[in-house]
Amino acid sequence: MKYTQITDAQVGQMLQAIEVNSVEELFAPVSQTLRLKKLLDLPKGVSETELLNDVGALAAKNRGCGRAICFLGAGAYDHFIPTVVDALAAQTEFLTAYTPYQAEASQGMLQLLFEFQSMISELTGMEVANASMYEVASAAAEAAMMAITITGRRQVVIAESVHHDTHRVVRTYARERDIEVSTIVTPDGVLDDALLQGVGEQTAAVILQSPNFFGCLERLDRLIPNIQQHGALAIIVTDPIASGIFKPPGAFGADIVVGEGQALGIPLQYGGPYLGLLAAKEKYLRKIPGRIVGQASDREGRRGFCLVLQTREQHIKRERATSNICTNQGLLAVRASIYLAAMGKQGIAEVASQCFDKAHYAAEQIARLDGYELRFQAPFFKEFVVKVRRGVKRALASCRERNILGGVPLTEFHQGLDDCFLVAVTEKRTKEEIDELIGALQAA
Repeated sequence: MKYTQITDAQVGQMLQAIEVNSVEELFAPVSQTLRLKKLLDLPKGVSETELLNDVGALAAKNRGCGRAICFLGAGAYDHFIPTVVDALAAQTEFLTAYTPYQAEASQGMLQLLFEFQSMISELTGMEVANASMYEVASAAAEAAMMAITITGRRQVVIAESVHHDTHRVVRTYARERDIEVSTIVTPDGVLDDALLQGVGEQTAAVILQSPNFFGCLERLDRLIPNIQQHGALAIIVTDPIASGIFKPPGAFGADIVVGEGQALGIPLQYGGPYLGLLAAKEKYLRKIPGRIVGQASDREGRRGFCLVLQTREQHIKRERATSNICTNQGLLAVRASIYLAAMGKQGIAEVASQCFDKAHYAAEQIARLDGYELRFQAPFFKEFVVKVRRGVKRALASCRERNILGGVPLTEFHQGLDDCFLVAVTEKRTKEEIDELIGALQAA
């Protein structure tokens, strides 16, 4: 999209049209606490040619997963996408530049979103799911705000083993709402239920992730009842693929489940757009953000679909809205629905099983190398943390020389893990590719 700078003359014309004397007067109603203390320190502008050359040079530095053997993870995964997903999602009935709202939503789109909700409910083991969210971090933050509304309490507790992006987004949501957010440490890679003693009478929810950021599986069978004993809600962040071989969070009594749908037929795209999942117990239905599609019938008994719940400020009074989520990542929900329908229960189970088996083969082989060991001993799904004695940069540089993206260094994510990197192994990785990774690490 081309960008054209607004001139001073145009600014003056607009101010005159709305009968305001200056830009400062225009923004006077906005509190000073919410405004920048000084102007952004931006460099001088450049010509379009210079800009395109600079951006092109930066883009050329990228090493895409399509051209390299990818063991990157940390929230974005290189899963197989059946050809049918691209073929059907690109149909003009689905591929639009605008998310259809109720007035213009066709029965086909509404039915697809209804099927999406049904499949997400099955994957998570929950009773109801909405028609999707932005991505997992904002879904978790919205779930936390749900818990605040439901319980009337003002504290949210989040495990250290939850993805750091989720931490940051939850704290951003809470900062201007006078909500306390505290963290429970996980030195062994998983949450010890004894550490939940920090949960008190003001705790609205505890946010856990399983499989967590380190790839480890949390003991939801013990943690969820412990959380609920304190009157708090258990919010579980999960990988939908993991439900192919593990019990879903709903089976352990989770109150709200959120997740990232990128693994469900959405390619790696430099950080997005992705697909947030949110499901909950039916008793919390009217507190769910976003929108829900329901099944109905007309006077002649024919099945039809409609939006039955839209708890956002566009449709109801502001003070009654549960959220300002205004879209549902419709195209990405379409892709996830097609992926899940194409794979089926057996397909998802096979993907999960291959991820599990291949990740454990890789972990066993790496742990045998001199100078490498697994950082945590907890059971894991498709990701694991490797501790390296000779330096993370050196190990991953050796991989890059062989066109292998060997893992994600954790120095920027967690203190105390400067000598560690995170390895993810999906069903796409072959034994030969895993052995190439082992050889590259050994050569380092």
